[in-house]
Amino acid sequence: MLSSHLLICLIWWSHFVFIVQGDGMIEVFKWKQMDFYNRGDGRHNVEANQGHQGSSRPDRPYNSAPVVFPGKYSRLKRESFTSRDTPLGVSSRIGSNDNANAPYIPYNNVPMGATHFRGRLFVTMPRRRVGIPSTLNYIDLSRDGRERSPKLHAYPNFALNQFNESSQNLVSVYRTTVDDCQRLWFIDTGMLEYPNNRQQIRRPSIWIVDLNTDRVIKRFEIPESLVETGRGLASITIDVQPNKCGEAFAYIPDLVYRRLYVYHLSDDRIWAFEHNYFNFDPLAGDLNIGGQSFRWDDGIFSTTLGPRQPDGSRDVYFHPMASTNEFVVSSRVLQLESNAARADHGSDFRVLGGRGPSTQSTMHEYDPRTGVIFFAEIQKNGVGCWKTSKPFSVENHGTVDSNASDMIYPSDLTIDEEGTIWMMSNSMPIFIYSTLDTDVYNFRIWRQSTSKAKRGTVCE
Repeated sequence: MLSSHLLICLIWWSHFVFIVQGDGMIEVFKWKQMDFYNRGDGRHNVEANQGHQGSSRPDRPYNSAPVVFPGKYSRLKRESFTSRDTPLGVSSRIGSNDNANAPYIPYNNVPMGATHFRGRLFVTMPRRRVGIPSTLNYIDLSRDGRERSPKLHAYPNFALNQFNESSQNLVSVYRTTVDDCQRLWFIDTGMLEYPNNRQQIRRPSIWIVDLNTDRVIKRFEIPESLVETGRGLASITIDVQPNKCGEAFAYIPDLVYRRLYVYHLSDDRIWAFEHNYFNFDPLAGDLNIGGQSFRWDDGIFSTTLGPRQPDGSRDVYFHPMASTNEFVVSSRVLQLESNAARADHGSDFRVLGGRGPSTQSTMHEYDPRTGVIFFAEIQKNGVGCWKTSKPFSVENHGTVDSNASDMIYPSDLTIDEEGTIWMMSNSMPIFIYSTLDTDVYNFRIWRQSTSKAKRGTVCE
């Protein structure tokens, strides 16, 4: 028999590593408002006392930073303005009363991405408002894993997150991913998305960080001839084999300009594909989430990779966010730069089919252990699934979990190397079109093993 002391320890450890029984997503963390170990307060107070009067404030744009206007760029595609940017018919708190000199404004910090790697949970905070201390952060699970609302550490450090301190520093990051070579990849959009003052202060860039040393090993600026502004670069997927780390390819959707960019690490080159399947579905853009009704026109939003074929290729699944359809193209097509210049792609890009009503999805990811793709579904406020060995159809699309009160707007879904799903829900539509209630929990991170997540669904 186990001693009572040992039994208590086992129960505590099970809670600590979040081992759970049962299906559906398990709530791990929740916040009313986000907080940081380093808010930047102390340093900036010192600077003000020394007479700098905020001139070198790292979380404020320079007065000379370029303001982005629609129609500025050469491809003659207007910058997309929808109800996401200019809410009509609803009250919207856009921070008009914010203190422009405050390094940390709690209300303005809305988390977007969540990626786990060996005890660190990376959490992103895009700079959509002023008062955000650091855009790339992590939670130390060994230290703060038992906290209900843990504070965030800046990653890889606080200094690199201060964009006005150096032209090489981070501006705004939406989501991250970890590749098979233990590297963290992400896009820095280079844009401050402040309401009525959107500014592209730096070229969008691809970043690679070695997670064993926390050193930046690559920063690649995307040329303006290819990418006008960075605000549509909300995710990145990496195609690499562990024994060929230098041969990595990155697939980067652009939800605003409806393109798919392909970056080859070894050649240090990037090219762009355009296709009708990257566009939004006009019949799927009317949304009702968290009590807010609005219309979005987000194009291609997420890519994920199927199993590797005998020839080394993989299916690349993708979808626009304002759509309920799924599409696929072979990595062989995307990895050949000359294909991007073709006027007609023939049948290389294929329609898989529809997921069913109200299945608009932000992120999705394939799990090699179960052969299932999991979807973060914003209209259902939950997680859906499809087993790739079955035909793609409404009947074969399952629901893992759905919770209209606690899972409002699943903004990210990732699967770690241990086969665990991590999902962020962040109440974004309420933040944009109404006012968040800071007395309730607005942001949550969920997790579940992929084997349990599919249990009891059509994805078994």
